[in-house]
Amino acid sequence: MKAFVLEKYGRPLRPVDMPVPEPGPHQVLVRMIASGVNHADERTRTGEFKAVFRLDLPKVMGGELSGEVIAVGSQVTGLAVGDLVYGYTGVVAMGTWAEIVAVDADSLAPAPRSIPLVQAAALPVVALTAWQALVTIGRLEAGQTVLVHGGAGGVGAAAIQLAKHLGATVATTASASSAEVVRDLGADVIIDYRNEDFVERLAGTPVDIVIDTQAGEVTSRSLEVLRPGGIVVGIAGTPDPALADQAGAGPVVKLALSALSLRLRRRASRLGVRYRFLFIEPDGEALRAVAGLVDDGVLKPVVDRVLPFDDTPAALDQLLAGGTRGKVLVTIDSKEVTTHA
Repeated sequence: MKAFVLEKYGRPLRPVDMPVPEPGPHQVLVRMIASGVNHADERTRTGEFKAVFRLDLPKVMGGELSGEVIAVGSQVTGLAVGDLVYGYTGVVAMGTWAEIVAVDADSLAPAPRSIPLVQAAALPVVALTAWQALVTIGRLEAGQTVLVHGGAGGVGAAAIQLAKHLGATVATTASASSAEVVRDLGADVIIDYRNEDFVERLAGTPVDIVIDTQAGEVTSRSLEVLRPGGIVVGIAGTPDPALADQAGAGPVVKLALSALSLRLRRRASRLGVRYRFLFIEPDGEALRAVAGLVDDGVLKPVVDRVLPFDDTPAALDQLLAGGTRGKVLVTIDSKEVTTHA
């Protein structure tokens, strides 16, 4: 089977022909139909997270997929051969940029029935990010206010839809050209980040949760829009010590992350608010709930383009170049391709 492999941190991905894996007792074998391409894939490739999540290289890259179960491990009971599934494998397991993938059964869920299977691959990372930011960490309640940075992106689109479904007032930053897109997703307040200052615009609207997809100065200034006790959940910026606990890293790594995020956390403390970095975890149960929301018409995938699986490195380059609205996917189904590299 064909796969895209990282042989050394910082090196380009290399296409290789490798044996079909055997599923472990708690795994299923999935014929990959489509896989998502994410910024975290590039951060992993360059070795940004290697002190916390060290991969056993060489490694098949990619973290999310949709596909068909073709074999099940001896201890798997919830899935069967022929099931159509989608899921997120996690930053250590990886492996979805391959024609056949061995996946922990607990990381998968039945794919939504109301959308094409290829489009289901656009959901795991963005939906789990939105779910874990808003529900698990933010504990969002109806009537609260959420600010989503980058509302036209994959994570932003999912977060707007989920926050609105949960009863929040949703503000988002987006370009003027994307205003109609984010309005259709449910955004109540749309801030043109090129021409408006989001802190000034939200001065009279204290925010309970900020989902920060931008990092840098945006993170620091986002602390200013929160009401007392509010939280910025960062997914692109500075990791905090909680990441070391999540990864099971040692005290040295935890101390380093503490130092790295100290200035930001101190600023948050002075303002009476919180900062938390989110590195999502696989969660098949949450994806079952997400599939239900999709089939109920509450949540829809936002796909920018679908490239052939052979063009996976180019798909990653296109994502990193910016300007996409929604997810970039790769697929083995030539009928679902919308563009070529």
